[in-house]
Amino acid sequence: MNLRAILLANGPQPVDVIILIVVAGLALLIVAAVAAPILRKTKWFKALQKKAAKRREETERERKPAAPPVKGGMRKGKKQTALVDQEAEVEDIDWSDEETAVEEPPKAVTEPFVKLEAKPSKASLIERGLSKTRKKMFTSIRSVFSGRQLDDEVIEEIRASMLGADMGPRFTEEVIEHIKEKWHTHEITDYEHLEQYLKDYVKKDLKQWNLNVNWAESGPTVILVVGVNGSGKTTSIAKLAYQFKSEGMRVIVAAADTFRAAAVDQLAIWAERTGVEIIKHAHGSDPAAVAYDAVDAATARGADVIIVDTAGRLHTQKNLMQELDKIKRVIAKKIPGAPHETIMVLDATTGQNAISQAKLFTSVADVTSIFLAKLDGTAKGGVVIGMREEIDIPVKFVGLGETPEDIAPFDPDIFIDALFE
Repeated sequence: MNLRAILLANGPQPVDVIILIVVAGLALLIVAAVAAPILRKTKWFKALQKKAAKRREETERERKPAAPPVKGGMRKGKKQTALVDQEAEVEDIDWSDEETAVEEPPKAVTEPFVKLEAKPSKASLIERGLSKTRKKMFTSIRSVFSGRQLDDEVIEEIRASMLGADMGPRFTEEVIEHIKEKWHTHEITDYEHLEQYLKDYVKKDLKQWNLNVNWAESGPTVILVVGVNGSGKTTSIAKLAYQFKSEGMRVIVAAADTFRAAAVDQLAIWAERTGVEIIKHAHGSDPAAVAYDAVDAATARGADVIIVDTAGRLHTQKNLMQELDKIKRVIAKKIPGAPHETIMVLDATTGQNAISQAKLFTSVADVTSIFLAKLDGTAKGGVVIGMREEIDIPVKFVGLGETPEDIAPFDPDIFIDALFE
């Protein structure tokens, strides 16, 4: 007897109904499990999924508050246009089997933009350093010629302007006499003629100097640096070390100014900043011993340049001169012919007093060249021109600021062009 006959004979029972429902449910689950993977692959099912995703995105956009405007100015309507384009792509469903790739918006750049400053040229450094001298001297001379022709009165005012720029009395008188001669022969009649004449005359005069460093023929070159306290000697040594190192040389500095308490510490700081080696002893040590050890180290390490700092007490003290003489003798025993260069640091802001210092130092220290420091802080830059006539010791380097980079080898053409700019 089959199930239908039993049901018809006895009538439907509750248990039978439950069994039928369970069997039917199981049959539906089996059918759904088999059919679902097939349905997911159909085009119309994919379209339904995309439309549902679109509705969710619209709902989320409505819930989110509007973003504040971006500082700096974004193109108006850029975001709105992008959203409209995305909506159009969703509505315009591609019924092919390939899925449409959605590009992500570019990420914002978070790193700040750093503008790199170009390193100033030596010519621009000198031009900047001579701005005060140029303003004092040549602004004055130009004003003298304002609407006037050259005459005796104008020539006297030119004389005063040259002396005010610390060109020195000897050089000034020499130039004034030449100007008078050119005026009587009508070769100089106005400011343009005068300016060109002064430029040519001064350049010719300064070019008589030998401006090359006295390099050693072999082994390290020893440079002895002298100068009074406050002249900018320590900073100038740092500038020289930076200059030579930037030219590819290995540099060692010797802290032989052992009598001033802060001198060794200051030079050690500058040596670290410029990346050069330093030889130093304790405060109060024998300066000649420091120089000796520096020469020893330079020879062993294959250094190219040794820069020896010395005490900067007043140049009238006899023991200072004896000390310099001892340092030179000790160095010469290790390296014949050393020191090859003795550079005196002079403070350009002192004007003619710097020339007086140089005269006293050269009588005992055999100064071979001058480092003119603090040229950027004075209106007395004309002292360079006066040095040619007064002491005839070449200015080989000029200091034009407070950092090690603010140094320039002296070049008459660049210097005079910047002075007359």
